[in-house]
Amino acid sequence: MRMSREKSIIYAARLMSMLFTPFYLPLFGLIILFTLSYLALLPISYRLQIVVLVYLFTILLPTCLIHVYRRYQGWNLIELGHRERRMVPYVVSILCYFCCAGLLTWLGVFHFVVSILMAALLVQIVCAIINVWWKISTHTAAIGGVAGALFAFAEIFGFNPVWWLCLVLVVAGMLGSARIILRQHSLAQVVAGFFVGFLCAAIGILFL
Repeated sequence: MRMSREKSIIYAARLMSMLFTPFYLPLFGLIILFTLSYLALLPISYRLQIVVLVYLFTILLPTCLIHVYRRYQGWNLIELGHRERRMVPYVVSILCYFCCAGLLTWLGVFHFVVSILMAALLVQIVCAIINVWWKISTHTAAIGGVAGALFAFAEIFGFNPVWWLCLVLVVAGMLGSARIILRQHSLAQVVAGFFVGFLCAAIGILFL
């Protein structure tokens, strides 16, 4: 009975980690922007085009490239999570985000949309630099980035983000617990990741 319960907890932790992969930060940011700001008035077809474009460059492309790299090296997901093996995935992700931000700028998309990509790019770069010395959690950095984006857009557009922030904090707590259960991070790495993501996203959206 105890073994079955432990397996269920580990399975739930793995599912949580997969559902809230770090690559989803820009997509969550777009959903917030297209739902809670005046950009919700844009035609649905235009918003879907942007969402699909962001999905291709920030989720599908980096996921496929990192999967190919992992298979080439013969590593499983746990082995790829070792600090010294994370630099190539970081570089792949940063390049994909940079290309997406450049393409959106070239297409003349609204500045607030590009700012989400720039904020996510800043989160990735800061986490990559920290990873040289210390294994920070990119999962909680991403969910922290969502919280930071909510805070920044609430300041810009003047809406009350309290209930959305409460939801994000609950998810962040569950996600951080999942990463600790899977022995991928310590409590300090999880907490540090959240605050790095929050600060980078808020600064990136408000000032970039």
